[in-house]
Amino acid sequence: MAAVDLATHPGHLARRLQQAHYLLWNSMVSEEITSPQFAVLNALVAEPGLDQRTVGERVGLDRSTIAEVVSRLGRRGLLDKVRDPQDGRRFLLRLTDEGQRTHRRLTVRTARMNQVFLAPLSADEQALFFGLIRRVADAVEDLRHPAEPAAAVPEG
Repeated sequence: MAAVDLATHPGHLARRLQQAHYLLWNSMVSEEITSPQFAVLNALVAEPGLDQRTVGERVGLDRSTIAEVVSRLGRRGLLDKVRDPQDGRRFLLRLTDEGQRTHRRLTVRTARMNQVFLAPLSADEQALFFGLIRRVADAVEDLRHPAEPAAAVPEG
């Protein structure tokens, strides 16, 4: 049996991209705050006061992962959980002042890291790259969360 060409396997290439991103993140952005943690901070800058489930949906993290990320950010003093005044069972997330400062600091670093990460591509290639990987990522999300089936239309 012949070996397969892994250059034609999207999962292999995605893993290699993730490894490159991880290396650049740790060397250029932060060794303390992970990329998923930054995504949560960013979501709360964009929409303060979201609940944990909604933040997880916004940043593409499953239920257990978002719970762990929120817990770690809370222990670091970067976000607070506040009881929802409309629903006492639900908690809303808000960045602390330190969380806001951390987000601002990391935003500058992530911009630099992204320039390095995308340097092999021209501006047009970068736009194409983002469009293609976004389309694949969205399609996979659709597989994980299929839309509600349309209601049957009565015949007659």
